[in-house]
Amino acid sequence: MKTFLVIIYSIVAIILTILTIMQSKEDKGASETITGGSFYEKNKGRTPEGKLKRFTIILGIVFVILAITLGIVY
Repeated sequence: MKTFLVIIYSIVAIILTILTIMQSKEDKGASETITGGSFYEKNKGRTPEGKLKRFTIILGIVFVILAITLGIVY
């Protein structure tokens, strides 16, 4: 059981690192802050960048849960 958790933990860590590197920097200018969000901002979760961000968050949560579980097991 411990070996299985460590293998899954390692795979999640590698994938999470790759996804984090793949993400682009979100830099909003002053005009964007003043005018507010656009149609793109409201549907951002449906774009490939939004899906990548969502998957990164999910894997981050799985990573933390696995870390806590491994801490309890060991």
